[in-house]
Parts: sequence; structure tokens; C-alpha cells
Amino acid sequence: MKKKSRRDRGQIITTSGLKKLNETIEQWKQQYNLRGTLAEIEAEFGVGSDTISKIRQRRVSADLSKIQQLFAAFGLTLDETDYRSGKKSSSQKESEPLAQLIQLLNEQQILTQNSFQIFISYHTQDPDQELARQFKKVLTAAGHQVFMLAEHIRLGENWFRRINKELKRCDYLLLFLPPQSAQSELLTYQVQLARELQFSRPDRKPIILPIRVGFSLGTALNHDLRGYLYRIQQREWRSPEDTVIILKEVLTLLATRVSNILPEIEKQKQISLSEEISSIASANFPPLPSAEPEIPGGQIDVASRFYIERPPIEERCYQTILQPSGLIRIKAPRQMGKTSLMARILHHAALQGYRTVPLSFQLVDKEVFSNLEKFLKWFCAYVGRELHLPNQLHNYWDDISGSKVNCKDYFEKYLLAQIDHPLVLGLDEIDRVFQYPDIAEDFLGLLRGWHEESKRRAIWKKLRLLVVHSTEVYIPMNINQSPFNVGLPIDLPEFNSQQVKDLASRHNLRWSESEVERLMAIVGGHPYLVRVALYHISKQYLTLEDLPANIMSETGIYSDHLRRHLWNLEEYPELVAAMRNVVYEKSPGELTGILGFKLDSLGLVKWKDNKYHPRCELYRQYFQVHL
Repeated sequence: MKKKSRRDRGQIITTSGLKKLNETIEQWKQQYNLRGTLAEIEAEFGVGSDTISKIRQRRVSADLSKIQQLFAAFGLTLDETDYRSGKKSSSQKESEPLAQLIQLLNEQQILTQNSFQIFISYHTQDPDQELARQFKKVLTAAGHQVFMLAEHIRLGENWFRRINKELKRCDYLLLFLPPQSAQSELLTYQVQLARELQFSRPDRKPIILPIRVGFSLGTALNHDLRGYLYRIQQREWRSPEDTVIILKEVLTLLATRVSNILPEIEKQKQISLSEEISSIASANFPPLPSAEPEIPGGQIDVASRFYIERPPIEERCYQTILQPSGLIRIKAPRQMGKTSLMARILHHAALQGYRTVPLSFQLVDKEVFSNLEKFLKWFCAYVGRELHLPNQLHNYWDDISGSKVNCKDYFEKYLLAQIDHPLVLGLDEIDRVFQYPDIAEDFLGLLRGWHEESKRRAIWKKLRLLVVHSTEVYIPMNINQSPFNVGLPIDLPEFNSQQVKDLASRHNLRWSESEVERLMAIVGGHPYLVRVALYHISKQYLTLEDLPANIMSETGIYSDHLRRHLWNLEEYPELVAAMRNVVYEKSPGELTGILGFKLDSLGLVKWKDNKYHPRCELYRQYFQVHL
């Protein structure tokens, strides 16, 4: 039997080759009205599903003959630019365009007299990893200090704390965004921390430079990333030809005086963070009859077929929000679907002609919370801007009446008076306000006062409130001043087995009851965890049988999600001790109220039979190993 040559082994399809292949597969799907699953391709062309998955994911090198076979199956010619070696020799590395990149430093217009600290965030797979390596080499040659996670963290070092430390000291965050970024919680956290640092410092550092690797600017990021990167200009890398172009732009930017960049940062502070959500909520998008499985992450689009209703919750909310004095309180741990439900309620109200303003407090800059007056002025200006009304704060704000009275007057005499239809305020992640007790007590009391006014006065009957939060309200408040003991309370539950089975069928999985039970034995009915598993199984990246071994792997489908939770816990030693007691069942019922609230808001525990338990077996197993 003839041995394969070394050239035939260890090949990876290039970005341009993958684009060519995917476009052809898409045409084939549309021509024959197929979903384009791995099983369908295997049945039609005889190419093994494992081989197809390996080639299209580009995670593991494949035999050249297999890549040729797949291309030939779709009538494509495999060119030399469509693949490359997975392992490069030193001579091959020298032939890369890296020499051309370094030559850019000789151009006078991109030389800089400054040395910057640059944090490169990247996905540890090619092409992201290779791009990061190239950028590091050129930036270092230009005299900059570059930090890359995989290269600079020592064995045994707490990499969560190191990331925090490096982000705080860096001038620029060079962000390589892979297609998987929609699901990456750690990447989202890095961007969140960078934005918080940016708006808490006079120099507005670190400046974020986002580069999308292998997916278009038209592809949606997850809900939080859309907010954090809103109006920050992004670049798209599609092939190695783009490397020189983008790198030259970065070098030119670094040679620019920082003062020339800061005005653009200042403009970002004036931009609405919810314009995208508003457009969704106000549009009449019917659910799609069919769709490819969606990568789970953040808010589910109102047009998505993967939103699972939890009757009678949706219908009760739709009815309540249309009633005068309507107030809905949605409470659930993170990633349980609160924001998705809020978007649907706002969408329903918009279809009735109501004005809607969604506001996520998680995306509000820290400096807004410096005092009550500044916060309420910002709140009034934000709502007015979303209603496309000119800022008239100077006409309604005085130093004598007090900020709460001024805020009430602004809504009553200006905002509500200017609109002809009811207004629904969707206040998401209001837990953020709880962190500032002096502001929270007055602001929440103000909302309760407006709700009571709506029962007596016609002008306030225009206002409907939708309040979304993760934790119990642990701020002591007068029972007559709290908005959390009035209105319609909604405590979002986990999915039951029938809902999980329904979601599986929407992922084109014809599961039996026993298969549903096997999944729920690991992740319970947690909506996000269930969707992640169903997505990967439906895409044939793994099987249900593989899941128990996969969940504890450092590269498993939940690894990013679990590390994010571990990161959050390690920031607060008291939470680590509390969670350790829960997973090892050491006095889990004796947690103090505030610790229980915090673990519950993170979605890590649930209260049952008068004590706390891990929310699912996945969390129990993971934290028994890592705490």
C-alpha cells in the first residue's frame, strides 16, 4: 500500500477556500431545498460527516485527499490558495509576508515616538492565533509592549486576575473577534471591563480596536457585545491579503497623537445603547418558519424560531402592558431569558402603536452613578433622546425643587405631554442600580410614585413600566415606596421536559423522552445551557453520548461559560466559600441572605426544600473540581 507523502498530511483549508466551499454548499441547499446538515451531505456525496466537520471547522488538520474529495463532490477545483499546511516548517515561516509587514516600519508616516502597552485578545485557534502572532511580531518590532494571554501567563497563575491587571495597564485592546464570539462570555467580560475602565479615566484608555476574523460586519454579535462595541468602528479580516492592510492601519493609528483619537471616544458616550433593540421592538417581524440552528448567546431575536414560550407568562405580560398603570416585574437569574421576554413585550406594545424605550443599566457608564442629580438628568435625557425629542433639561431643572421633583416634572410636563400614545419603559438589568444604595432608594421610590400617579391622573396613565432584575432586592425600602411589591410579578422558571423536547425538535432533533431526560440530568432546564447543547448536537459537532465527557473538558462546549462563573466567584472570597459549601452540601441552608441572593443572581444555585442546591449537575461537578 502506497504511503501518503508528508505533503498530503496535516492540511487546513484557508479562509478563502472555506468561503468558496460554504457559498457552494449554500447554493446546493437552496437549489434542492435542503438544510445542508452533515448527514445530508454524507448521504448525497459519500464524504464522511466527521471529515466534513473537521475540514469546515478548521480545528484539526485533514488529509489533502479528503479536502480534494469534498471539493470535487461539489464540482469545485481545489487551488493551492484553498489550503495550507497545518504545521509550518521554519523555512515556510520565513516565506510568509511577515517580512513585508515589518518593512512597513520603515515608512516615515507610521513611525511613532511612543511605546504603548497593547493587549491582544484572540481565539486560540487559527486563523486568529496566527494573526495574533503576526501582529505581535510587527508591533514589538515597532517598539510597543504586547501582552498575549497564552504566552505570558505562567503555569498555576490565576489568569482571571492577570487579565484584569493587564487590561488596567494597557493603552489599547486589540480585539480579534472570531465567529464564536457570539457565545464567548469571557470575551464579552473583557470588553465590558475595558469599557468600564475607558469611561472612568480622563485618558479614556484602553482604546478598543475590534477586528472581525472570518465573519462579516453584517453578522450580529451577542446582545452585550453589540452594546459595548456600538459605534466603535470595526474592521473585517477575510483573507491573508487583508493582514497587511489592517496592520498598516493599526500602525498608523498608533503613530497618531492620542488627543486626536479621544474626540471619537467622547462621541461614543453620547450614542444610544439601545437603538438596535428599539428597531427590533418596533418592527413587525413574524417568526421564521425554519432556520439553521443559532449560536446561543444573549437576547434571542424576536423573529427567532428558537424562543420557547413558558405559558401563561407571555400572554399575561402582553395583556398587562396594555393596561393603564401597567407594571411588570421580571425576575430570574442571568441567562434565563429575561431580556428576550422584555424584547417580546416591547415588540407587542409597539405593534399596538405604543412608544417603547428599552434601557439596559448594565451598559451605563460608572460616572453616571456618581450622584442622584447626575443620574436622573442622564435618565431624562436618555429617554428623551430615544423618543427623538430635543433636550430641554435647562427649562425644567432648577436648584430649589430637588432632583426627584425636577425629574418628575420633566416626564410629566415635557416627555409624556409631547407624545400621543402610551410609553413603555423597559428597564433591564436594574440590579446595577442596587450597587449604589443612595441612588437606588430614591430612584426606585420615584418609579413607585409614578406608578401610583398613573392610578389617579390621566397624563401618567400613558406610562407603563417593565422592570427586569436578577436578584432579590436587598436594599431596605419602605414597603409603600418600593416598586417591587406592586404590579405583575414574573419569576421565570427553567424549561420543563416538554419545552426541552420542543426546542430539540426546532433544532431538527427527533428526540425521545429518555434522550431529553439524559440532557436534563446534566444541565436541568436552564435555557442557555440547553440551547448550547442542542446547537452543537444539531450541528453534529458532538453527540448526546459525548456530552458527559465533553462538559469537563478544558475545551468543552461549556468551558467558556464555566470559566466565566469561576472568574466571578474568585473575585469575591466569601462567594467561593459559600459555593463550596453548596456543592459539598456543607450547611447550604445557612447561607446569609446576601450571599444566597448573589449566587442565585449568577444562576449558580436554586432554593429547594429549605436549602440551596447547585442549579444543575454540570455546576456541581465542575465546582467540586475547581473550588
